[in-house]
Amino acid sequence: MKLYHIVFSPTGGTQKVATALADALEGEAANVDLTDSSQDFSAVQLTQEDVAAISVPSYGGRVPAVAVERLTMLRGHGARAILVCVYGNRAYEDTLVELEDAAKQAGFRVIAAVAAVAEHSIVRQFAAGRPDGQDAKQLADFARQIQAKLSAGDSTEPSVPGNRPYKKAGGAGMVPKPTKECTNCGVCAAECPTQAIDRENPKKVDEKACISCMRCVSVCPHAARKVSPVMLSAASLMLKKVCSERKDCELFL
Repeated sequence: MKLYHIVFSPTGGTQKVATALADALEGEAANVDLTDSSQDFSAVQLTQEDVAAISVPSYGGRVPAVAVERLTMLRGHGARAILVCVYGNRAYEDTLVELEDAAKQAGFRVIAAVAAVAEHSIVRQFAAGRPDGQDAKQLADFARQIQAKLSAGDSTEPSVPGNRPYKKAGGAGMVPKPTKECTNCGVCAAECPTQAIDRENPKKVDEKACISCMRCVSVCPHAARKVSPVMLSAASLMLKKVCSERKDCELFL
């Protein structure tokens, strides 16, 4: 049996949650990076003996469209799936049900799900430092419950919250732009999950292709990509009330 870590994590927060959960599960590890636009995802074939932890961030209460597109290219062949959605302490809304539908479309059997909190990828003062020790313990404990369910051969499907049809997806919103420190090194263009940054001229951005994932900001070796400080300040004020109170992991088995 293999344990597939199928992750879309542009800035690393979702990866931290996925790791905290998957480290307590058994199986030979195999990694599928859904942020890597160069991969042939249709070549990934699982078996019904395998287990997949499918982890995505919640963007405005939805799964990023590019993550859905790449996930549904995989061949699950009845592998059991643990769904993980990660949000910045506001709300995850329809993310889990959309992820459930995409996983089933790819041929997975859903046996567990979790909604967890990580540092907000844009307004980083919200949920700063999360997942923290308390989260890690909760995720590890839940992973042991999942492992017991797997060992018992129990493939019952959990009920996850959310609406169908899903809420309307928002636009890109904040598009990071290069600053005068940009050296045209091309790291951001190479790492962009949607190839929104021109490889020949990284200062050019396709704003329609950008999903505001902030990967370019997080990988730039010169800290030379930023969002508009005015928009960032407005977002901070808008989110302050709904993001300030700590939210814990929600677990579905």
